[in-house]
Amino acid sequence: MIVKPTVAELLDKVNDNRYSLVIMTAKRARQIADGDIVRTKEKDRSVVTLAADEIAEGVVTKLNEEE
Repeated sequence: MIVKPTVAELLDKVNDNRYSLVIMTAKRARQIADGDIVRTKEKDRSVVTLAADEIAEGVVTKLNEEE
């Protein structure tokens, strides 16, 4: 099984900061779970995977710190 996007690809989007990647992915996944519009064309996946896809595609670059 090939998992896309890879962690290496995602780390490139957040300047190799694993902490930022985890926080950004978790916050975006929570937003999607709470009903926010999904900004990727991928379907039938978990909210965490959808959030990771959005980060990999560059449609999510930074989340507000207050969220």
